[in-house]
Amino acid sequence: MRIITIHICLILAINLNAQAVRVEMQTEIGNIVAELYPDKAPITVANFVKYIENDQYTGAHFYRVVRMDNQPNNEVKIEVIQGGLGFGSERPYPPIEHETTDQTGLMHMDGTLSMARSKPGSASSEIFICIGDQPELDFGGKRNPDGQGFAAFGQVVEGMDVVRKIQNMKSDGQRLTETVAITSITIM
Repeated sequence: MRIITIHICLILAINLNAQAVRVEMQTEIGNIVAELYPDKAPITVANFVKYIENDQYTGAHFYRVVRMDNQPNNEVKIEVIQGGLGFGSERPYPPIEHETTDQTGLMHMDGTLSMARSKPGSASSEIFICIGDQPELDFGGKRNPDGQGFAAFGQVVEGMDVVRKIQNMKSDGQRLTETVAITSITIM
């Protein structure tokens, strides 16, 4: 299985000339443009692009907001919005190998696009965007007890106002009371 994953990533890197690729997420409250880095995070970018190219994000939405005021039991606090198909949904593709920030050099800064996961090697379709710098999400960070951090793979270059607007929407705990539909994700 690893050989297939690496082969797909190499094809993607060759097809994209290992240069940054831009994607646009159209939401019902505004658009977010992100730059992806296949040269630094080839497995994670290939996975995200595969979901986009095969229309697997149909019905996707932002559904979770993590702010300083809604994580009272967490010693290490972060600020992100999270979206995708939703946890618990069946995925069309297997989870991907975990690319740590230690391997990629991509850190969780303001606007970083990253993969949500439970344990290393479990990421599939769920993404999050950092609001402010979030070093505790990097390799060696303390937000996740395994210390492996999360797989950063892109950076928002337009639309952080939309990200912040989503983060400040009404929530019940960390769940948005009204999700924000992602009407499309396209490669620019």
